[in-house]
Amino acid sequence: MDILVIGGGGREHAICWALAKSPKSGTIYCAPGNAGIGQIAELVPIQVHEFERLTGFAKEKQVGLVVVGPDDPLVDGIVDSFEAEGIPVFGPRKNAALIEGSKTFMKDLLEKYHIPTAAYEKFDDYEAALAYLQSQPVPIVIKADGLAAGKGVTVAFTREEADQALKQIMVDKVFGESGSQVVIEEFLSGQEMSILSFVDGETVRPMAAAQDHKQVYDGDKGPNTGGMGTYSPLPHIADSIIEEAVESIIKPTAKAMVQEGRPFRGVLFAGLMIGPDGKPKTIEFNARFGDPETQVVLPRLKSDLLEIFLAAVNGTLADAEIEWSEEAAVCVILASGGYPASYPKGLPIQGLDQVSEKDALVFHAGTAKGEAGQLVTSGGRVLGVVGLGKDIAEARDKAYTAAERITFEGKQNRADIAAKALV
Repeated sequence: MDILVIGGGGREHAICWALAKSPKSGTIYCAPGNAGIGQIAELVPIQVHEFERLTGFAKEKQVGLVVVGPDDPLVDGIVDSFEAEGIPVFGPRKNAALIEGSKTFMKDLLEKYHIPTAAYEKFDDYEAALAYLQSQPVPIVIKADGLAAGKGVTVAFTREEADQALKQIMVDKVFGESGSQVVIEEFLSGQEMSILSFVDGETVRPMAAAQDHKQVYDGDKGPNTGGMGTYSPLPHIADSIIEEAVESIIKPTAKAMVQEGRPFRGVLFAGLMIGPDGKPKTIEFNARFGDPETQVVLPRLKSDLLEIFLAAVNGTLADAEIEWSEEAAVCVILASGGYPASYPKGLPIQGLDQVSEKDALVFHAGTAKGEAGQLVTSGGRVLGVVGLGKDIAEARDKAYTAAERITFEGKQNRADIAAKALV
């Protein structure tokens, strides 16, 4: 079966890598892909928002399945476009992807169905939001309502930070129309946890849990990024807590979406906080595979990813065989100097030939082919280096050993990925 994967980051590289292992996979196309994906898939020079060209390509090549990676096209209705042409596609429709596309929708849904989350208020008027903000204690969390490439959330620890974040979102419009509404919510402390689940309506099949590192600097300091590294499993979080999150948050949310006439099919990503009382609460929902969570979750999947995708599309997800490895995985992101603010592009990458797949997996996020054919940087997050081992310590050593062999000018990475799991 020929497959079209849409997107061009580290998540899509991991998806293509996992799909390529399936005996049922034929040619894998990736639009637009990146230099690393081009080593295992045929790159298609069509951007993720060009729906008409993408559906036309899928029809021309008679692909048996389309897999959508990024959030923006899902929220804009790309799945509906493929379905209208009768093309099998894995991902949620526009009305279900709203769970990521609007934080106010998500928070209102959770409140309506009594699903645990932080207390919040929503505003579309700056003065009203500012007045409320100034009446609340810090730390406090300010979120742009719409998509903002993983950067629309500020955890403000001072009054000045809070006021500045609100002004940047609602007045300066740093996230454009995504900041027309804001959610201001209570600060939750504790351990963060990500649970991605394959979902088809009310059928929920959770994947192995992971933990992301959002801030750019060690010790969870600095601005939020799209993710600087992640690891799985979470040995310091009890299985009972993970099960409670699935039963009290993820399954009720899938059921609520069905009741709202927005049945969800695809990957539902729950970002959770486990408080000091051991109870999980919802921070966010995403409507797709996480990045970089996918880079540690899929290498732990023992079952055939293509079979799982097809089961979800065909309504047989409840019967699908889904088995996970006992191995641990740790992903260290190598980012451009300056990220998450402005950063240079086109810098040569050295050392990739020093890392074999037995040392570590290297998933490309922001890479391209330079004029001379060499690999160069083309994004803020450049590479995800994934170590696999019998436990977190071994996987972490492998990831960092491999990461040190790869260099480019201005390379930055956190040195404390997965350190919390070793305490």
